[in-house]
Amino acid sequence: MKVFVVAGEASGDKLGAALMAGLRAQVPDVTFHGVGGDRMIAEGLQSLFPMDEISIMGITEILSQYRQLKARIRETAEAVLTAKPDVLITIDLPEFGLRVAKQVKARSTIRTVHYVAPTVWAWRPGRARKMAAHIDQVLALLPFEPPYMEAAGMRCDFVGHPVVTDPVATQAEAKDFRQRHGFEDVTIALILPGSRRSEVTRLLPIFREVATRLHHQRPDLAFVLLAAPNLAAQIRDAVMDWPVPLMIVNPAEDGAAAKRAAFATADVALAASGTVSLELAAAGTPMVIAYDMNWLSRQVIGRLLRVDTVTLVNLVSETRVVPEFIGAACQPDAITATMIETLDHPTAQIDAMALTMARLGKGGVPPGARAARAVLDGLNENGGRTS
Repeated sequence: MKVFVVAGEASGDKLGAALMAGLRAQVPDVTFHGVGGDRMIAEGLQSLFPMDEISIMGITEILSQYRQLKARIRETAEAVLTAKPDVLITIDLPEFGLRVAKQVKARSTIRTVHYVAPTVWAWRPGRARKMAAHIDQVLALLPFEPPYMEAAGMRCDFVGHPVVTDPVATQAEAKDFRQRHGFEDVTIALILPGSRRSEVTRLLPIFREVATRLHHQRPDLAFVLLAAPNLAAQIRDAVMDWPVPLMIVNPAEDGAAAKRAAFATADVALAASGTVSLELAAAGTPMVIAYDMNWLSRQVIGRLLRVDTVTLVNLVSETRVVPEFIGAACQPDAITATMIETLDHPTAQIDAMALTMARLGKGGVPPGARAARAVLDGLNENGGRTS
């Protein structure tokens, strides 16, 4: 069996490596071609070119590198057509992967699979119909996504979210974290301002005001801030004048175990909107979600959004127990009051987080193995090799 697999970001490299391991466990003679990072290379991939050449975020970045990106899309599609694999699997990064699949489908009948469903349930539902023209099967991370893809004419399999297999700090590790940093008898608020420069710049002043208000109302609170490694210097400079006791954890310096311990130790978290809500759910940490953007983005997204919550714990658990303050609602006074309410009454969130993890596949077959099984089942359903 020959598989061509394409990933363009660290998260996709992680998904791809688990999928490759799952395929090898079921089809020992499988061979891999494509584009990937260190994890996929360790699983036997010879990357066509360095993965970071296509790890592009944002409209401005895409436009500035459009020619190079277009050339890599064409090169990758030609490599697929030359390799004639049993299946092409593109992982997330739709700006690249779906364009490769489109070119491949225009010139062959190679089966195409896209791993990570686009968020058509939240906005731009027309993306599913466009995908269906050149994607045969979708592997979904969230249990409510398959109907959206199937309605557009694609097979879609829920395969579980990788957060369920990520390591979580043990009670002993959490206790050691508290002891080493003098947090034995204090309540900890975890601050998570995001991983992109623009969002950190916008959110940190708001989070500073929340922390200040919380400190005045709950003097026993200690604050731990998780700094994205790529923004650690910026964040350290920005929080130098915060009038609260603040410890910064930088996983690049302190290690991934320190990040896990901070998540597990915190009594409450204030977090930027994103998949971090699932990491907090895995650690069982109650949270408040806050996010702001510029005026134009508020207007555009507000008109396009099709759901009443953007927090994945709320969506997966089919509750609305995680409070969120998005756009114009991202105000320090309201966030502060809700942080205190969450600290005092965490039970509903704890239940919703446990339900979320169960629905995402915790305790079941690992997502990589489920994804591999779905790919093979799709090939068999389609009559085997199609190229």
